[in-house]
Amino acid sequence: MLPASSLPPNSLYRRAANYAADRGIILADTKLEWGTLPSGDILLIDEVLTPDSSRFWPADGYKPGHGQPSFDKQFVRDWLERSGWDKASPPPELPDDVVAHTRAKYIEAFTRLTGQSF
Repeated sequence: MLPASSLPPNSLYRRAANYAADRGIILADTKLEWGTLPSGDILLIDEVLTPDSSRFWPADGYKPGHGQPSFDKQFVRDWLERSGWDKASPPPELPDDVVAHTRAKYIEAFTRLTGQSF
């Protein structure tokens, strides 16, 4: 547990964005979720800085003015948009190629960010 003053959200984002930039990745945005204990201490909760909670773009492919290549779940979102899903009913099952492509993107992000093989 960290006191809120030791982990301000903008500082956490800047550290992560700089870390990613040093590895050729733009951290376009991220979702940080915070909780409060009865004592008043604030906790960083849920997933943090993953491809499910952040948008990671390869810096060498960045071109302003349109969608970016990414290492996140945007590929799944794009497929769902093209699938004709009405967003009111349960989503369609993802085809194997969409799952495999998304997995490969997540693994590439992991490899580039950590310097380790998956």
